[in-house]
Amino acid sequence: MEPKGGSSAVVTAEAVREALARRPDLSAVEENVVRMRHGARAADLKAPLPQAHGGREDLKDELLLLELRLLRGFRRFKASQANGQTHAALASARAEVEVDGKAKDKIVRALRKKR
Repeated sequence: MEPKGGSSAVVTAEAVREALARRPDLSAVEENVVRMRHGARAADLKAPLPQAHGGREDLKDELLLLELRLLRGFRRFKASQANGQTHAALASARAEVEVDGKAKDKIVRALRKKR
């Protein structure tokens, strides 16, 4: 039996990049698989990350505060690495990070409801 004659399709990285731009509803895993499979890169590596707040102002503010805290902690960590601080000093610095009581209470209430 002879193989059937068929056509072959060529998928280019530009076509994949354009298709990904038209489909923003793909999950991160799906997008990574498509990018790795076809060798497509993000259009601009310096572009800002997509926003996860979905237009909700309260969530936007909360995410911004979390981002600022993480950035502050990362800068502290980098500074301590540059100064050669020990692991014990880093642990004590982490303990000093301020805890948001409102967020902590919200988490505790959610965990109590799960019981």
